[in-house]
Amino acid sequence: MNKSVNILLILLLIPVFGLTIFVGFDLPIEFLKTSGKNLPYQHVVFIIFGILIFLLGARRSMQRWIGVKMVNKEEKYQWNQEIDAKRKAQINMYLIIEGVMHILVAFALILLTQKALVIATVFFALGLDHILFCVFGNIKNVWRVGVTNKAIVIAERDFKVIYFSGLRRVTVHQQTLFFDYIKELQLAISIDSISPKNRASFRNVLEEKLNRDKVHFSETFKEF
Repeated sequence: MNKSVNILLILLLIPVFGLTIFVGFDLPIEFLKTSGKNLPYQHVVFIIFGILIFLLGARRSMQRWIGVKMVNKEEKYQWNQEIDAKRKAQINMYLIIEGVMHILVAFALILLTQKALVIATVFFALGLDHILFCVFGNIKNVWRVGVTNKAIVIAERDFKVIYFSGLRRVTVHQQTLFFDYIKELQLAISIDSISPKNRASFRNVLEEKLNRDKVHFSETFKEF
């Protein structure tokens, strides 16, 4: 989800910056026979883009925080462990980069034109959310992986639920743990989400929860 949200934000940011540059520098728009500052409905356009960007960012943020709350109710899980330190370092780096980039985008938009205040405010808020989530995750150690009777739940930079229903194969390739389902569906998580010291117990609990007549464990997963 995190990757798809970032792609959508970039796609929205391209026309936003285009509009902001035209308005900020009052560039001529020949096919409309007007200039940036005189462009009709520009306030409405800025607000619409601001709402779209907010909805995307807010949905991701809500899933992150709700996921963290869910996976930290340890009594509801048969297996529940904090993510590995290596993965935590990666998450910190990504969250800080995303947070700083969002805040820089906010300042860039404001410098170009005050009319982009709505969008700039949204990006600034999303940037702060990244940084807050990073700080909270490190102080409270809430980024975890849990296993229930029905699914694997991962709550970190991204929130994922790997359901057991329809699962047919579990395998490891390079740094990724793959879950293959019927109808060619495939989900994946980083193997660094699970600490090396906890991998044996993770495999054991999957052995207990999954029907081994239907789910195949690859040799790479058995050695994981």
